[in-house]
Amino acid sequence: VGSVGTDMVDVEAATEAGIVVTNTPDVFIEETADHTLMLLLTAGRRLREIDSLVRTGQWTRGRPILAKLPRLWGQTLGIIGFGNIGTAVARRARSFGLQIIAHDPYVSELKLTAEGVEPVSLTEVLERSDYLSLHPPLNDQTLRMIGHREFEVMKRSAVLINCSRGGVVDEEALIAALQNGEIAAAGLDVLEKEPPVPDNPLLTMSNVVLTPHAASATTRMR
Repeated sequence: VGSVGTDMVDVEAATEAGIVVTNTPDVFIEETADHTLMLLLTAGRRLREIDSLVRTGQWTRGRPILAKLPRLWGQTLGIIGFGNIGTAVARRARSFGLQIIAHDPYVSELKLTAEGVEPVSLTEVLERSDYLSLHPPLNDQTLRMIGHREFEVMKRSAVLINCSRGGVVDEEALIAALQNGEIAAAGLDVLEKEPPVPDNPLLTMSNVVLTPHAASATTRMR
């Protein structure tokens, strides 16, 4: 498999057929980390909404929207899944003055602290994060790991970023959380169903930035 994830392959069927399935764990790390920071900044600064205001002759309405938001410096970025991509995201985010916490039960605390990242529990990363970035693999343990209960725990001002797999998030719960103000915004490169159906509510939300599962796409990819 020419990517980090193997979730697009029926590994059990391949195993029964005697076919070895491997991944490429060190590919597209930097590209995906760049894309993650792009979504964090654009969703966090409500770019879709204020860009639309400029284009529709509502220039003066943009500043009041941004004036209600805290500056990025000093905010807390929570990372779930601290593998190669999570690590690269943390290194970039530090330059913006973000305080970084992370949860990954498979990564030692020493690795996190060596990166200047505070290790925390899943509940704590949900409760404390102003920005929550998801980077776990998709498997039985992570399928829809972010759902109704998790959104209830998060800050109402929180921004969710997902550049991992759409299935990590319960999309119905995400839509409800955004509609009900349980979280403030989202930046998504991945969805549960790709491409989305035309009536997916995420497509019309001004506080949601979407990209087409393209975080790794550069000339180097080819």
